[in-house]
Amino acid sequence: MNTAEIRIFGQLGKCGDREVFTGFAKASLLAGISFADAFDEDTGAGYQRPFNRQHSLEFKRYIQREGASTIPLTFNLRPECGAIWIIEPSTDFPGMALLRIRQSEIPVMSQVDCQHRLGYMGNSNIEFAFMTYLGLTVTEEMEIFRDINGKAKGLSSSLLDYTETRLIGDLLPETNPELYYAMQLAQDPKSPWHKRLNLGGNTTVGTKRVASLRTMQKAVRRFLNEAQLPPHISIEKTTEILIEFWRAITLVLPIAWANPKRYLIVKGIGVYCLMSLAADFVRESTAEKRRCDLDYFIEKLSDFVEKIDWSSSGPMQGFGGAGGASKALELLRHTRKQTLGNLRIYDKQEYSVN
Repeated sequence: MNTAEIRIFGQLGKCGDREVFTGFAKASLLAGISFADAFDEDTGAGYQRPFNRQHSLEFKRYIQREGASTIPLTFNLRPECGAIWIIEPSTDFPGMALLRIRQSEIPVMSQVDCQHRLGYMGNSNIEFAFMTYLGLTVTEEMEIFRDINGKAKGLSSSLLDYTETRLIGDLLPETNPELYYAMQLAQDPKSPWHKRLNLGGNTTVGTKRVASLRTMQKAVRRFLNEAQLPPHISIEKTTEILIEFWRAITLVLPIAWANPKRYLIVKGIGVYCLMSLAADFVRESTAEKRRCDLDYFIEKLSDFVEKIDWSSSGPMQGFGGAGGASKALELLRHTRKQTLGNLRIYDKQEYSVN
């Protein structure tokens, strides 16, 4: 960034119900005074999607062509940097203003909607139109990001889900229970899914995120719709049931759990059908008046689930989507019924001999 004070002339106005400053500046300048607040799954900081090199490179190639243009870049002047920037309305020309940014090593504008357009433009003299909000909080900024990018191609649906949990806060169990329980599975240290769900952000190299938050959310929805849980069951108890079920899976199917590239239990098809199976067990526990704890789930699973070929080259190969999950569930239920039937016959034979 230049050592001299940066001055950009522009216009003050409203964009919807928010005050904004609009102006024009070279890409190199805008890149130097702004930053992308990318979501880091390990720290929970930020909210933007991870940087996509190919996307940014394609834009750079495009914008350098003759006749190329783009819509205005969107920023926010963060309030915590208020000592660095100031907007001075013009006394001579109504609506006009001067944005002044004093020398600083800290970029003052967050990139609400432009990180890939600016990504490789740090040395470019191409000029862009831009708009910046004035002093939005991170929460307000995140809401606008979601509104702008909710249907954007390439934006992780899990990232939108995660930002929803941050915006809704304590009301999440009531407003979106399936997302709440999916997040509990992702964040509770007792859960086998702890730090194993892809939330749509940057992650530390070497972490084993094998399913997405959106996948787990849909799977939990299946469970909640099918389990027939008591109407007044606590969210803590429901969370415990889900965690204990998946703990049982890791104990009964340790090899399949530990090898996600070779087996399907942690892929969408496996997560969906196993959640429906968990719902079957919960309904049975109610009828049998038994507690849904770890040992209960191990007992139920160990009767038959090891007889299923969970490999990616097995009978579930090619199953996909909700229809594939239903077929996989039919396979599980058929195998279970057949196995339990054989066990009952064996028990009767044992009894008659004795």
